[in-house]
Amino acid sequence: MGTRQYQAAGGVVIQRGVIPGLDATLAYLLLLDRPDRNEVRLPKGHIDPGENPEETALRETAEEAGFADLVALADLGSSQVEFDYNENHYIRDEHYFLMTLRSPRQSQRPANDVQQFRPLWVGLDEAASRLTFAAEQRVVQKAVERYRALMG
Repeated sequence: MGTRQYQAAGGVVIQRGVIPGLDATLAYLLLLDRPDRNEVRLPKGHIDPGENPEETALRETAEEAGFADLVALADLGSSQVEFDYNENHYIRDEHYFLMTLRSPRQSQRPANDVQQFRPLWVGLDEAASRLTFAAEQRVVQKAVERYRALMG
């Protein structure tokens, strides 16, 4: 088993009012259902050469979730996670940003992301419990606290 280390960045998107079909008086958090792995995750991905973590977080969230008009509100910091997958041990530094939508405008998602991820909007109080992994649950709890502090 080899060890692989890399950096990733992602977004915690919290939105009120612009998502068709949702109650405009409530805030919702965007999760990604990944049925082929039986996981519910946050959008994130590898930091490409020349990108900073915020650029990566905005790009990956747009690609995986399909929302084109994102803005970062706050830096949520980073943490390291370790896991085993396909006979390799991974060490991943994850950096997250609190985000919101300026508009519900959709973007063309890469075919691979369309097949893997289904966007799922859930209420703030249930979001953390819907996530598969404890590290992402902690990120969401921090993001919800930060969002509530920013929005009053």
